[in-house]
Amino acid sequence: MKTEFSLAQLADPDIAEADKILRACVHCGFCTATCPTYVLLGDELDSPRGRIYLIKEMLEKGRPPTREVVKHIDRCLSCLACMTTCPSGVNYMHLVDQARVRIEQQYKRPLTERMLRAVLALVLPRPKLFRISMVLARIARPLAALVPTPKVPSATPTLLSRIKAMLALAPGLLPPPGAAGGSVFAALGERRGRVALLQGCAQQVLAPRINQAAINLLTRHGIEVVLVRDEQCCGALTHHLGRAGDALARARANIAAWTAEAERGGLDAILVTTSGCGTVIKDYGYMLREDRDFAQPAAKISALAKDISEYVGNIELQKSRQQGNLVVAYHSACSLQHGQKITGLPKDLLSKNGFVVKDVPESHLCCGSAGTYNLLQPDIAGRLRDRKVANIAMLKPDVIAAGNIGCMVQIAGGTSVPVVHTIELLDWATGGPRPGSI
Repeated sequence: MKTEFSLAQLADPDIAEADKILRACVHCGFCTATCPTYVLLGDELDSPRGRIYLIKEMLEKGRPPTREVVKHIDRCLSCLACMTTCPSGVNYMHLVDQARVRIEQQYKRPLTERMLRAVLALVLPRPKLFRISMVLARIARPLAALVPTPKVPSATPTLLSRIKAMLALAPGLLPPPGAAGGSVFAALGERRGRVALLQGCAQQVLAPRINQAAINLLTRHGIEVVLVRDEQCCGALTHHLGRAGDALARARANIAAWTAEAERGGLDAILVTTSGCGTVIKDYGYMLREDRDFAQPAAKISALAKDISEYVGNIELQKSRQQGNLVVAYHSACSLQHGQKITGLPKDLLSKNGFVVKDVPESHLCCGSAGTYNLLQPDIAGRLRDRKVANIAMLKPDVIAAGNIGCMVQIAGGTSVPVVHTIELLDWATGGPRPGSI
């Protein structure tokens, strides 16, 4: 794709990067076939190719984002299926992230939307506030029935539809909090490794059992696990809201905390059980590439970061308990398959440990969770969830496995089939407790 940035514009490292990304695009349109919003809506501007044109024009002309640009960028899930499909290697992720930052800085949204986004950015990265919000949402959830449901689904969300989506996603009960930061879990028997385990934000409130399963499995196999005391939210939630300052501040804080822990006791890896977080942490090196103080440490931390399945895949697991003919529908989270290019490994681990694993049809399509997307774009997210659940139902599974808490909550909202994390099944298969929801 031909670009027309001036030399002055190209002096900006972000514009220079955008120029490189745009020039890689050859307009082939392969991305449209795997883009969830294009598949649903059929609008070229709701495809990666269409959004690339919108971003290109906005950046080249140096104009503030228009309402039309914002509408179509907001509808993007950042699922990155287009990056898997693209034969030219266009890094759409870094381009759309840059567009989100510009929108946040230069576009004035309606007051109610600004307030909503500010609340999400305040509450979601802070587990204590998030827990309080979930308790309040649980109390208010019966009121969701009073909010009218549109007769015809709309791709343009209203404040009421967003509030209804938030209340609907609130769990009936919250589990007790998991282990606190600063906890160290000793290896059982001879120590073979030492890792930090990301504590997460929403996950430690909604499903602390996931990290507990990871701790159980790792310590049982000789791995010491540390929950780093000064760790923060990874920054993914605010990063995808375009709040670059907040996201980068959190990244720097985590880099400092993990680097100190590595220097103090050594770390073989920083393990992540929420793949959406893992994709961003692995991108810290890029995000802070222009930071003189943090560029090198960020690159080191990104290299240490691993999805839990990557690390477990290199451990010789204890002989598995046979699980009979338990059929597992494996949902491949977008952040795992497209963001981190981890596709077959989780399924192989499950199969080798006694489960009958089945691929979900249209596995490349997003379930509609996508961080805060199911709260900000509930209608599109709901249609994607229903499509995903219908595809899963074709398999007649006993359980659904995924590697991302957002996907788990989203899918569970549309099915009665138990939804668990892949690591919960692997823990069970190698000596741990049976997941409570099965």
